[in-house]
Amino acid sequence: MATVKAYLGVARAPFLLLPVTLVAAGAAAAAYGGAFSWPRTLLALVGLVAAHVGVNVLNEVSDMRTGIDLHTARTPFSGGSGTLPGRAMSARTATAFGVAACAVALVIGIWFVTRVGWSLLPVLALGAVAIPFYTDVFARAGVGELFAGLGLGALPVWGAALVQGGTPGPGAVAAAVPAFFMTFNLLLLNEFPDEQADRTGGRRNLVVLFGRNGAAAVYAAAALATPAAIGVAVAVRALPPVALLAVVPSLLLVAPLRWALRRPRQPVPVPALAANVAWNLATNAMLAVSFMISR
Repeated sequence: MATVKAYLGVARAPFLLLPVTLVAAGAAAAAYGGAFSWPRTLLALVGLVAAHVGVNVLNEVSDMRTGIDLHTARTPFSGGSGTLPGRAMSARTATAFGVAACAVALVIGIWFVTRVGWSLLPVLALGAVAIPFYTDVFARAGVGELFAGLGLGALPVWGAALVQGGTPGPGAVAAAVPAFFMTFNLLLLNEFPDEQADRTGGRRNLVVLFGRNGAAAVYAAAALATPAAIGVAVAVRALPPVALLAVVPSLLLVAPLRWALRRPRQPVPVPALAANVAWNLATNAMLAVSFMISR
């Protein structure tokens, strides 16, 4: 019997703070525009967490099947949880767990479509495609980072605003843009430690396609685009002026940018990986707080 620790492992529990901040940013953007519901916000959070669990678990199963997880040098942020290679859970049990999580997300999504309308259907449809095909299709076709930025970045922010019942305003779009860049980069930087294992396992991510120097340049561009997008949104009044506080967490980018611009052929320092995660979570959270303050 698999333990609770094993289930939390394949679910990559520490990473499940991301959907909390995404839903918070989207719901706060809707509240800033005058539409908010606690029950719908909490239900959206359950659905997004379930979807994220589904992606994480099915990714672990795939990486075990292809042998990628047998050759990674694990860090707290990359290389898989080690649950399946350590035989703390069988691949069959993990698959059932991942499918069950996806089913929960799908049921919640369908319920929201019946309440909100067909405008939510594109968001639900992309999730329904991205979750089962992310690891074995998109991550092998050079678009894994793009789908991560959409599926666990921009669209959850937009969707969390949309399910509140009103028409999302420009604030929801403005909050979704940096969310895209940050989740894109969250995945991209974590791919560097797994470069050789991914090559061997047939994965075609940006590190494999562009090389370490090219992928590091893409990382730096997306990182700098995040505070720039927030600044532009404030300038055109899509975000309230206090949202400039959300630029402050970009100071955390000093460590990963120093690595990306100076020594991308060297291993990514673990503190840089940690700073990348903290930047992502803190920026989304600060956007949410700025909407609530302005409201």
